[in-house]
Amino acid sequence: QVQLAESGGGLVQPGGSLRLSCAASGSIFRFNAMGWYRQAPGKQRELVARITSGGSTYYTDSVKGRFTISRDNAKNTVYLQMNSLKPEDTAVYYCNRYPNSISWGQGTQVTVSS
Repeated sequence: QVQLAESGGGLVQPGGSLRLSCAASGSIFRFNAMGWYRQAPGKQRELVARITSGGSTYYTDSVKGRFTISRDNAKNTVYLQMNSLKPEDTAVYYCNRYPNSISWGQGTQVTVSS
């Protein structure tokens, strides 16, 4: 039973954009804050952005002004619009409930390289 399914990653040049999507089962999504996380090779997974059920957002400093998190409650989907991408944004990106995460999905690879 797949509860979290991330998509939208890929290879992009520095300065480019990507839009990630995460489809979550209703039981996870409804009334819960959702977060986007990333894990780069050799590093710990980190929270990138989160959004409450009411739409309040938080961003880690390194992505402020470049990334935008949003959600569609009718579709149980959370998005991450990533602009002005940098090589240091290269990572596997995951979504999950915040703060009490559940089993992680497979994530989606984002590679920023020329």
